[in-house]
Amino acid sequence: TIIPSAEGATVAGKMFPSYVAFTAEGHLLVGEPARRQAVSNPEDTVTAAKRKMGSDHIYKISGKEYTPQQISSFLLQKIKRDAEAFLGEPITKAVITVPAYFNDNQRTATKDAGKIAGLDVVRLVNEPTAASMAYGLDRSGEYKILVFDLGGGTLDVTIMEFGGGTFTVLATSGDTQLGGTDMDTAVYEWIAAEFQKLEGIDIRNDKMAINRVKEAAEKAKIELSSVIETEINLPYVSATQAGPKHLSMKLTRAKLEQLVEPIIKRCIQPFEQALKDAGLTKNDIQKVILVGGPTRMPVVQKFIEDHIGKKVERGIDPMECVAMGAAIQGAILGGEITDMVLLDVTPLTLGIETLGGVKTALIERNTTIPTKKSETFSTAADYQTSVTVHVLQGERPLASDNVSLGQFNLVGIPPAPRGIPQIEVSFDIDASGILNVSAKDLGTGKEQKMTITASTKLPDSDVRKMVDEAKQFEEADRKRKEEIEIRNSADSLLYTAEKIKTDLADKLSVEMVDSVNAAILGVKTTLEGKDTTQIKAAT
Repeated sequence: TIIPSAEGATVAGKMFPSYVAFTAEGHLLVGEPARRQAVSNPEDTVTAAKRKMGSDHIYKISGKEYTPQQISSFLLQKIKRDAEAFLGEPITKAVITVPAYFNDNQRTATKDAGKIAGLDVVRLVNEPTAASMAYGLDRSGEYKILVFDLGGGTLDVTIMEFGGGTFTVLATSGDTQLGGTDMDTAVYEWIAAEFQKLEGIDIRNDKMAINRVKEAAEKAKIELSSVIETEINLPYVSATQAGPKHLSMKLTRAKLEQLVEPIIKRCIQPFEQALKDAGLTKNDIQKVILVGGPTRMPVVQKFIEDHIGKKVERGIDPMECVAMGAAIQGAILGGEITDMVLLDVTPLTLGIETLGGVKTALIERNTTIPTKKSETFSTAADYQTSVTVHVLQGERPLASDNVSLGQFNLVGIPPAPRGIPQIEVSFDIDASGILNVSAKDLGTGKEQKMTITASTKLPDSDVRKMVDEAKQFEEADRKRKEEIEIRNSADSLLYTAEKIKTDLADKLSVEMVDSVNAAILGVKTTLEGKDTTQIKAAT
């Protein structure tokens, strides 16, 4: 069962908008309520935080600072509350999907976000892998699958093999900075340029107008998946001394396809890289699965079908298949499904920095996980008594060109000429793609271990602090809901009292009418104030 958000469908159908906002009163809004007010409150609204996961980016909102993990935790917390309300029971564990090309920093940040939201993240699953599980649940046979996952902010292309109830990821490639948001931006830039030609006003300098136009651009893009032309109408989008200016123009599907063509062309390299890494050609692919809202666009579907030479699979909503796959993985972990196995891969090469600033790989990209690999190294200088293990992730040969995941020291090595000490370095990746590293001096048995945390991993103290802050918002939300319910109850009581007074006017004594009027006045007076205790007392 796909659980809907409490607000129901949005402009794009069933999705949960990744918007977080704070109102002037300090109230937290998440999802569709946050999206609806983004135009009027752009400064205190955050979207697409997923693109910043694993970075040291800080959002400054209403004088406070928030990490991408915190913003994501607000989203997860809202989803958790909606699911609990729908199911009528508490939720404590979660399987969270991530773009296949997320590195170790980004995966660790995602687990932190879940922890802040009060969830035990039992597994991270690559989004294309989850989608394949949704399509393959009730199917038999053996076949190779290409999953093209184009979301709002990221692209993943994954090649998988299915047979005997086992999903094996053969290769994955992608771009963490390519998605539907880039298409929205292209449409927005076109609208702004056209308006400037017509009116001589650059609305890109008006923050309020920017958000209205961006929202209109996204809506137009979505509509053009089912129609060949749409109208964009934004009254009072700007003003001059001559008066208000209204934006009104038409956008055709052909023009949209022209605008997004450069973005779609960027999909070719990850597409071809995934096939190359899997050692396959497009003729080896039997099934093609599309994932993500932008894949509903006819131009995207045509791009895939032209490049692979096959029709895409249909029957499951591209917006829902990842969530369905995550649920299936949860059922596997919980023992409810026993005839299906998932074998995922690590998306990027992992290694350490060695002499001369070179990266030496220990685990190559597209290695099936969980996995463990060990190699023996030695000292680079005579009588060296410690070594620094600098862990890297990426595909470049020089250490400085790759992502640094962290480093630690192994000390207490007996002095000896260079090349004599034997240092065994082990990499151990779990099923969620999280890396653990150890270094051991084989001569003395001394060992140093660490879970790679990198500079963006939050200390436990910070996580605890953020958990407390998240709980504070949850309590504030509960109080706001309770206040609304008390006020609604009082309004309902007033309506009932007024109706009874009218219906029974000829049967009530003057004293009774005066008493009812006094009670009604008392309730109305308390409703004008903010003290819900007084409202409850008056009713």
